[in-house]
Amino acid sequence: MTRLGPWSILLLMSTPWMGCRAPAARVEDTPSRSRGQCAPELYGAGVFTTGAWDFFMAFSPDQRRVLFGRADDAFERFELFETRRGEGGQWSPPVKPRFAEQWSNADPHLSPDGRSVFFISDRPLPGETGPRASYDIWRASLRADGEWGEATRLPAPVNDASLDEWSPAVAANGNLYFGGERPGTRGGSDLWVSRLVDGVYQPPENLGNAINTAMHELEPWIAPDESYLLFSALRRPDGLGGYDLFLSRRTPMGWERARPLCEGINSKASDYNQSVTPDGKWLYFSSTRPHTGDVGERFDVPRNDATLRGIGNGTGDIYRVPMSALGL
Repeated sequence: MTRLGPWSILLLMSTPWMGCRAPAARVEDTPSRSRGQCAPELYGAGVFTTGAWDFFMAFSPDQRRVLFGRADDAFERFELFETRRGEGGQWSPPVKPRFAEQWSNADPHLSPDGRSVFFISDRPLPGETGPRASYDIWRASLRADGEWGEATRLPAPVNDASLDEWSPAVAANGNLYFGGERPGTRGGSDLWVSRLVDGVYQPPENLGNAINTAMHELEPWIAPDESYLLFSALRRPDGLGGYDLFLSRRTPMGWERARPLCEGINSKASDYNQSVTPDGKWLYFSSTRPHTGDVGERFDVPRNDATLRGIGNGTGDIYRVPMSALGL
């Protein structure tokens, strides 16, 4: 999600019309050779893309199970959903996973082995009774029956009870990348990594000047082998719109200076909440295209206007593009 005040990339879901079950849908998973390299296609209309704030696709290793997020109209409450692909290729109606039936939850990320899901939540800590003022990183793991177990909050030093942490992404070695505003931040929000050493998370390290700037960097997605990093950033001088997507590759000397993805993936709208399929073939992301104005402007007209309920209404829709467009 993109959570900076009311307009931050904390993408999740709610409201009655957002929560309606969509019909099963079948989508093609082979990149089209005729499609322009930087020309994304809308994905999963009626299941993943609905006219709500739809965002963050997290695929299981076999790509038959997906967690994703949706937000309410005001982009203030977030929900997680899960769907499964049947033998015929149809996606089941999305339902809330058992670990996310209450509170505001967002930014799902599956570990490379598919056994754990990392996400953020404002759920209360033990001894508290209501939602927290900040979001922390939580984790749930698959049980022996293939269903999700209860969620547990990651300990300090990853989480700081007084600060927001968002958009967790985990590498195959367990290193955890996330966004947040913490002491040592170079701008409004930076990207951090907490390394897993002997099963213990270490104090978060700022990813440095090649990644972070005086602007807002957030929502990392890390390659399982940590060879490259994708992230979203707000109004960087080398961007095109509000939020844009950026790429940095790891070299023996450290992270390369991040570069924006090509025009077409990035737009004059906001583009964010990116993820890559486990087979490395597809980049998924959310975009407010074609709307390029302030987020609140689209809600000035009553929501019973059909144009505000449909796909392309300026809330986040989910797109995808072949990874070959990134030039890795």
